Amino acid sequence: MDEIVHEFLVESHENLDQLDQDLVALEGDPGSRELLSSIFRTVHTIKGTSGFLGYGDLERVSHTGENLLAELRDGARHMDQATTDVLLALVDTLRAILASIEAGEGDAHDVEPTISRIRALQEGTASPPAAPAQPVGAPAAAEPAAAPAVARKVIGRPRPPAPVTPAPVTPAPVAPAEQHPEPERRSEPERHRNAAESSIRVDVELLDSLMRQVGELVLVRNQFDRLADRAAEPELHRSAQRLSLIATELQEGVMRTRMQPIENVWNKMPRVVRDLASTLGREVALTMLGGQTELDRSLLEAVKDPLTHLVRNAVDHGIESPAERLAVGKSAQGHVTLRAHHAGGQVLVEITDDGRGIDRDAVAAGALAKGLRTEDQLRAMSTQEIHELLFLPGFSTARAVTNVSGRGVGMDVVRTKIEAIGGSVDVESRPGQGTTWRLRIPLTLAIMPALTVRCADRTFALAQANLLELVAVERARLEYVGTAPVHRLRGTLLPLVSLAEVLDLEPPTAESCTIAVLQADDQRFGLLVDRVLNNEEIVVKAVSSRIKQIGLYSGATVLGDGDVALILDVQAIARRALVGEVGRLVGAGTATGAARREEGRQLLVVAIGGDRQVAIPLADVTRLERMRADRLERVGSREVLQYRGDLLPVARLDRLLGASTVDQPEELLVTVLTSQDVTVAVVVGEIVDIVTDDPDAHSDLQDAGLTGSTVIRDRVTELLDVGRLLRGVGLAPLSALDQDLVRIT
Repeated sequence: MDEIVHEFLVESHENLDQLDQDLVALEGDPGSRELLSSIFRTVHTIKGTSGFLGYGDLERVSHTGENLLAELRDGARHMDQATTDVLLALVDTLRAILASIEAGEGDAHDVEPTISRIRALQEGTASPPAAPAQPVGAPAAAEPAAAPAVARKVIGRPRPPAPVTPAPVTPAPVAPAEQHPEPERRSEPERHRNAAESSIRVDVELLDSLMRQVGELVLVRNQFDRLADRAAEPELHRSAQRLSLIATELQEGVMRTRMQPIENVWNKMPRVVRDLASTLGREVALTMLGGQTELDRSLLEAVKDPLTHLVRNAVDHGIESPAERLAVGKSAQGHVTLRAHHAGGQVLVEITDDGRGIDRDAVAAGALAKGLRTEDQLRAMSTQEIHELLFLPGFSTARAVTNVSGRGVGMDVVRTKIEAIGGSVDVESRPGQGTTWRLRIPLTLAIMPALTVRCADRTFALAQANLLELVAVERARLEYVGTAPVHRLRGTLLPLVSLAEVLDLEPPTAESCTIAVLQADDQRFGLLVDRVLNNEEIVVKAVSSRIKQIGLYSGATVLGDGDVALILDVQAIARRALVGEVGRLVGAGTATGAARREEGRQLLVVAIGGDRQVAIPLADVTRLERMRADRLERVGSREVLQYRGDLLPVARLDRLLGASTVDQPEELLVTVLTSQDVTVAVVVGEIVDIVTDDPDAHSDLQDAGLTGSTVIRDRVTELLDVGRLLRGVGLAPLSALDQDLVRIT
């Protein structure tokens, strides 16, 4: 409600400013129907909205003014000076009431003088003395405002001004008092600005143009960073860091101007649910959670139709009739829930119903009847793969074609539109209990963090939202299921996709390669690339229709060295490459891996000085980074790191745990840890492995910063207590003053 009132105040202030101009113009051109209609609409809008918001005095005085304007509009009254004076007094009264509302005092205002003045004018009686309508300024300033009105009516009396002439003689005694208004004038600019003064309307095209320019600035920043990394000049390196910080802050600010809450799309959903439920004879209640979750304006437009279709689908296919629900022990009223929240750099939108769920057998029978799959294929498919058939073009489970459903084009369009903006959609259903449709949508299409990789002497970009981890392996250690390569990753059979084969490039000849473990919908797979280059923020550029028809690229970008890199479409690669026997074996392997992960937590094993290795809970690990040692700076005696727009304290794990230290290398391996809202960059020696913890192998032997020890691969490994370690060494977040000092230096 506060936001609605704020919008009402902003719009009303703008309307009243325009009303002042229109009334003065109408006095000079009384016959202008256009001006009169504009004035009438403005007062009518204020009256209607104030009634909706419960501002009775504001509604009453604007309604009285509307009656006077109606007489002018109908030709029953002619516009003259007296009418203009009364209408301008009405505007002042409206503005005073708005100021009271904004100050939190409600619309309690003495509107009777203004109402009496308007009615007296309508009845043709003498107008009562004009009281100051707007209590803004000192009373002395309000009294002279009434004097010109009297002077205009009493034309032949020049004497009254004469007694006033001695007034300038009195400044001497008043002079000391003039010192009081001076501080008031100095404090005047410090008063709270009204709603209209605190906001501005900007053309959307201007914001789009500004976003494009920020994108170009990000490209220049990336190029400057590469030049600074190759140079050995500290001054150039500091300038590059400063430019990076400014560009990041500017980018975030411009992106915030384009962000809008998703409830702007949800506002029409209650009407959609109500009308459709009434048509189908069902009782449906709609709940909307997380409506303040913000998305880029262009993405809101893109997801509007898919969201509408999924909500209609939940009511049509999901919710049963009241009789069916009562027969199975449910309440007669069905429930549909819209939920949105941020997750992993994306916006997760869920549409959930408590209806009948998806009938696996009905979906399989429909696919068989339409010739989309054979009986052998259907028997070998998992439940999730059966559900994926709903997204095939032409597929529908409706028994008859209606104006609501049955033509088999809805879900195909939903997936196509969501994937066109770099998102994904999946479905989860339990028969008899309900269905959840889950959309993963990027925050913006313009700029996104990405990983650049190399394959067959060509550079490609992968969205980091799809990236889980990186694994370096020898090609000779890869296993095969038939002819398809797989990799055993911590007890899970991971299917591998060769990027060179998918893109029909020259086969790799190097003995080693890197596996980029990616997540596409509910499918996890590894993409084989020659090597990883860097992670950086890229500006997404549109590609031509010919490249889009290939179906493997979602866009392009310009890298810091000026080269053009295509952005890989992870979902499209997964659908094209993960088919047949490998997919079925992967499902079984994933289930086995999940069961094993249930038994123990994941640990990141790192090596530190003195031939010691330490295990860190993987849940506390945010990122793993390699960076130059000269990127570390100091605040007093503490080392700090500028990282993604923030300043992080730096801890050296070997020194904290009392291990022997070695000479500082030029390149550091940094593990970004987060525990209890404290984020710290921890320097380690080497990444050994990621393993599953076995609680039975733990020992009670411990020390400061450790919870104990265990044996991993026949070696004693210390278990790090991240929270206690950070508290013990006093690594709290840097103060605002510390951050300003580092940025200045």
